[in-house]
Order: sequence, then C-alpha cells, then structure tokens
Amino acid sequence: MANGFGSMFIGVAGLQSAQNALNTTANNLSNVDTTGYVRQQVLFADRDYVTFNQSAAVSKQQSGLGVKIGDVVHTRDVFLDRLYRTTSGREAFYSATYEAVTEVETYFQELEGQAFQDALTDFWESFQEFYKAPDDSIYQNLVVQKAQLFVSRSNAVYSGLKSYQYNINTQIKDDVKRVNELGKTISDLNMKIQTIEAADIETAMTLRDARDEALDELSSLVDISYKETVNGVVKVSIEGQEFIDDLRCYEMGLKTDKSNMFVTPYWPHLSEEGNNDYTYVFNFNKDISTENQNDLGEIKALILARGDKVADYTDILGVNKDVYNDTTDMSVMLRVEAQLDQLFHGIVTSLNDIFCPNVAASEYIGGLAGGNTVTMTGQGGVTFTVDENTLILDMDNCSVGADGKLPPQELFTRIGTERYTEASYTDPVTGETKTYYIYNEEDPADGTKQYTLRSVSVNEAVILDETMLPHLLQNGDVNQALGVALAAAWEKEGLTLSPNDTKPYSFADYYAAMTGEYATYGDIYGEHASGLQQSLLTVDNQRQNVIGVSSDEELTYMIKYQNAYNASSRFINVINEMIEHLITQLG
Repeated sequence: MANGFGSMFIGVAGLQSAQNALNTTANNLSNVDTTGYVRQQVLFADRDYVTFNQSAAVSKQQSGLGVKIGDVVHTRDVFLDRLYRTTSGREAFYSATYEAVTEVETYFQELEGQAFQDALTDFWESFQEFYKAPDDSIYQNLVVQKAQLFVSRSNAVYSGLKSYQYNINTQIKDDVKRVNELGKTISDLNMKIQTIEAADIETAMTLRDARDEALDELSSLVDISYKETVNGVVKVSIEGQEFIDDLRCYEMGLKTDKSNMFVTPYWPHLSEEGNNDYTYVFNFNKDISTENQNDLGEIKALILARGDKVADYTDILGVNKDVYNDTTDMSVMLRVEAQLDQLFHGIVTSLNDIFCPNVAASEYIGGLAGGNTVTMTGQGGVTFTVDENTLILDMDNCSVGADGKLPPQELFTRIGTERYTEASYTDPVTGETKTYYIYNEEDPADGTKQYTLRSVSVNEAVILDETMLPHLLQNGDVNQALGVALAAAWEKEGLTLSPNDTKPYSFADYYAAMTGEYATYGDIYGEHASGLQQSLLTVDNQRQNVIGVSSDEELTYMIKYQNAYNASSRFINVINEMIEHLITQLG
C-alpha cells in the first residue's frame, strides 16, 4: 500500500512538472513579439529519493519521488551579447559621423534650389566681363551684384553649418540625458533583481530582460564595459570610468562653454567645479581608430563632429599661419567651416589687395631698415609707430574710383574696421609732411579685424555708387591692367586644403577639391557604417537564435509537455484504480 501511494506521488510530481513546463512554454509563446524578451527553457531534475535501508552495502532500497523542475534557464550567450554591444557602439559611431558628412554635402550641393558653386562661378564670370571694359558702369554694377550674392550665399552656407553644429549640440544633450536615464534604470533593476534572487529560489527573468535591453541601448551611445557579480548586480564603466556600482549610478554632467553654449560631458563626482577642475568623460588625446578600439558610441562621434567652437580660416593654419590645428582635422564641422572660410578669406583678400594694393612702408620712407622706426600722427593727435614691415597703401600704383580720391574703396569691408588709417609724417631731413594710409592688419584675436565670414560685407559705398569701384589710373585713364589682374586672380594657385594636402589650388579648384574631399569622407564613413550595420544584423540574428522565441519550437514543446501531462494523468488513474481495487475487492 505504501508503494502504491508512493507511486501516486510520482504521478503527481509528473503532473505538476508538466503543468509548470506548459506554463513556461505558454509564456514564451505569448511574448513571441515582445521586444527584449528572452525565451525561458525548462530543465528537469530528480526529486529527492527515500532510502529504506541506510546500512545496506549493496542496495539501499531507494524509492524515487518523481521529477521536478530543476531550473528555468534564461537563455543568453554572454559572448554574443558582448559582440553585439561592441558592434552596436562602433556602428553608431560611424553612422553619426556619416550623417554629419552627408549634411555638409547637402549644404554645399543645394541651397534654396541653387548650388553654392553657382554663386562662386557667377562671381568669377562677372570679372571676366569687367575685364572687357572696367569703366563700364554695367560691368561695375555686375561685379557689385555678384559680390553681394557671393557673400550672401557664403554666409547662408556658413550659417547652415553653424546651425547644424547647434543641432548636434542639442543631440549631445539628449543623448547624455538618455545615458543617465539608462544608468538609473540599470541601477534600480540591480537592486530589484538582488532582492528577488537573494533567497536563491526565483530568477528575476523579466527584470533581467529589461536590464539587458538597457545595456544594449547604452552600448550604442557610449563605450561601455561591464560585469555581473555573484549577487546578480551588473557593474558598468563608461570610457574606463565606473558608472554603476553595487549601490548607485554616477551620472554625467554637462559643462557649458559660455562663449558658444557648446556642452561637454564630465564626471561631477570626480570634478571640483568651484576650482574649474573638470574630469571629462571623453579623452581625445589618442587617435580614434578601430585599431585603438576607441571608435565606439554615438556621443563621442557627435562631439568630434561638432567640435569645440565655430571655426574660421585661422583654425586651419593657426594664429601664426604656420601651426596646423589637429582638432580641426578631427572634426567634420570645424574642418568644413575652416576650409569654407579660408576660401572666402582667400577670395576677399586677393581681390581687395588688387583694388587697394599695399607695400611695406620702407618703399616710401627711407631709413627704416635695421629695426628703425618712425612716428606718424593720425586724427586727434593719435600716434603710430611704423617700422619697415608696416603695410601702407601703395599710393603710386593704386587705382581710384570715379571720384579720384585716395584711399580707393575696397570691394569688401570688415564690419567695424576701416581698411586704412590716415596718418601724416614729416621728413626730418626735408621737413616735408606727407599723408600715408596705414593698413589695418587682420588680428586673429579680434573677429571684427578679420576678413572672415563672420564680419565681412560688400562695401556700402560701391553698392550705392558702383563707379566708386577702383578702375582708373590716377591720371584718369582706364586701368586695363587692373581687369587683367582681377581675372588672373581666379586662376592663381595659392590655397591648400591643409598641411596634409600641400597641393596649391586656384579658387575654383579649391572648392572642387574641398567638396571632393567630403565626398570621399562620405564614401569611407558610409561604407564603414553600412558594413557595420550588416555585421550588427548578422550578430543579432545569431543572438536571436539563442534568445529569441520560435513559435514552431515552442509549439513542439507544448505538444511534448501536453503528452507528458496526459501520461502523468493516466498514470495516476491507473494507480488510483489499483488502490481502489485493493481496498474494495481484497479487503
């Protein structure tokens, strides 16, 4: 009778185990389309055995109590997870960079229905017409109009690039906010998982799924490393710095540059903000490359693409025009802004220098060699110290406008800075006093004194009266050589893209080389992004083979467990009938 009831227990164990397995399979099927869900797999184990003879040497006369569910496995492959997250971070890096490059190409290729190059070509063609008859007001007016269009379209492209920089800046803010949200989520899930699993009875499947999904998203934003401790807590580091530990999440902060409102992520808990001592999240001192394994995360790519300021031509050659700015080379937006402004600066200064030529002061004033200086006096008694390198208007060789006055009008003016300052000098030998025009040179530290897109406009004087444009010799004859020099300026090869590309370009060729360079960058980054997207898809497919729910497979399991349930039920019925027979018929 005892064995009969023991057999009943075995049947009940099988019934319960099959029922629980059916529940697990049903749960898998109900979540077949749930994002982030990881399928659960039932593992069976023996229940404890009852031993009737502890002292037996050969047979202890053991009787089993049936089957039980030993564990419900959370089927994941940690190696595929790491590969997926690394590939995701790399794909996000190159996709973000590629997007920035394609945005640059868009600004140049099409602007309000007209390519920027058209404005450049039209401006050049206006000088071809001016060359035919420099004294013709129609051609003078054409130059002024095309100059205005050139400045307008250059500023439109430059403003568009700056606007996109600020869009990137906003995206960086949003991404950092999302990183902090994900960090808080993972930290909270750590605590909940630890609480549930502390008794070593239940596995927090749903919470683990949510945590893994958060890690997947986090890996696309930043370069992460992580490990799970024995108590179920996942510790996460970002760029080698601890982000989540057993107790808390160390959120990122954003330092705002007041000069341009650009933000930079930093670690508040490692910084002394009062002393202006910041520990930044990202370190760009090391080359970003796959070989260095640091081309990971969307935020890093966005910061690189945006740069740390709005660039101009001085950022290509540096303040002293002999030091290349490596930061500009690394940044998509800084590089294109600096190159565009260098093209603009080259055109503007070349044309102005032809209309209003300068020479060293030593050409007009003797005795300046060897470091000697003279003092000139300007309006209001202001004095100027002039040495042999000081530039002044070449009064003997410059052209004038219809009014015949000196100094002549320049085509492009700096906002807030005149081209020349009038000053007088009395020769100590002859006693003769002459008027000179000191050139106000560009100052890299003061944007209003630079011929840059930020501060240049077409001279208002020549807009109001195009005949003020220099075109006459000082004796009143038409200066045909001026037209020749202006037309030739477009063919002169004097601009270089960077010290890495020392080939000299004319204005037209420079633009073609610049846009061609970005087309090449676009192809490179696009191929990287496309290849990584395919790799990510492949890894994800492999991962889904492990963690994904297959309806066909689960239905097979359901049939299997249903049959097991039915078999256990029939087993119990047989045992029940046997016991009933023993009691009623043999009693």
